[in-house]
Amino acid sequence: MSTHRELIRRALGPRVQFVQGDDACAYGAVLAGCTFFAGYPITPATEVAERMAEILPRIGGCYIQMEDEIASMGALIGASWTGAKVMTSTSGPGFSLMQENLGYAIMTETPCVVVNVQRSGPSTGQPTMGAYGDMMQARWGTHGDHEIIMLCPASVQEALEITIVAFNLSEQLRTPVLVFIDGELGHMRERLVIPDDDEFELVERPRATDRASYRPFAPGPDLVPPFAPFGSGFRTFVTGLTHNEDGLPRASSAAVHDQLVRRLAAKITSHLDLITRYEEFYADDCEIAIVAYGITARTCRDVVEEARRRGIKAGLLRLISIWPFPEHVVARWAERVRAMLVPEMNLGQIVHPIREAVAGRCVVTPYARIGGELHTPAELLEALEALQWQPA
Repeated sequence: MSTHRELIRRALGPRVQFVQGDDACAYGAVLAGCTFFAGYPITPATEVAERMAEILPRIGGCYIQMEDEIASMGALIGASWTGAKVMTSTSGPGFSLMQENLGYAIMTETPCVVVNVQRSGPSTGQPTMGAYGDMMQARWGTHGDHEIIMLCPASVQEALEITIVAFNLSEQLRTPVLVFIDGELGHMRERLVIPDDDEFELVERPRATDRASYRPFAPGPDLVPPFAPFGSGFRTFVTGLTHNEDGLPRASSAAVHDQLVRRLAAKITSHLDLITRYEEFYADDCEIAIVAYGITARTCRDVVEEARRRGIKAGLLRLISIWPFPEHVVARWAERVRAMLVPEMNLGQIVHPIREAVAGRCVVTPYARIGGELHTPAELLEALEALQWQPA
């Protein structure tokens, strides 16, 4: 009899493939143990759903095409409370529709992964064109005080690997985790090597073990409550209302609300070492830095190399985890450089937390690009050369 992992391996196919970023997100989810996907097709994220619809039935999982993204997020939350690892995918307009239930998942500490293959907006905008216009919506789209985890891979291989990381963080911290790519990376084909099981870590959500003492939202030392899935014999009560550690509504209590919301935020911010991911190039002697993320960062690596050949001491800080924003990393770079160039495929979103982290210690220059086209190496190089002569 085949084991579940053997079924997964057969369903994924050859170890080395030439696939899209959307495919890689689906592969990463299945490798991470995802057995439930609910979604609604939307360009340029549809291929994520298509791959999940193909693979999940082969491994005993469940794929449901919902009537819209609101229902998709609702189904995701319900499935997660049965103990399943769950994922959905969407693009800008669909991500907007998910916001209310995303907040519900944060409040109810429901593990789930949302892949957003971004496209140009607002509204239906440019459905087939890449963009990074949802970066702030990810942070502030749902209402109320909260923290969110968002990761931004830059290659097809990394899309697979980061999706696995997203599931691990979601399970360990009992919180939604966002994986953000864009239409360019989602539809770009690259060589993908599917890792063996001993080449990555799998994390399971903390489980409740003692029914007698179980309190659904009483946190452990890491601020994360143990989880008891529906149907497991534990008493569970789940509500988006402010609730006490027994899960019972206490919406009129300022003290309970303050304690709950502060803990929900702290369980994220107290695990920055676990969450924060970035790459540095020429950090030691850099004078002018490019700070980039997502597919834009791929161009920047070559631009930095060419700038160095021209005598400019350039470097690159590639942000992989965007939220919680890695202020301490950006602040450390601000101490050593005299200028930062921030290219983004939007009119300037992540440049704002960068400026806040820099706190005036160096010049911060945005380089906005919209319309679905990538920054070219030539124009980024020109921007670096202009910064070289700008007074600090």
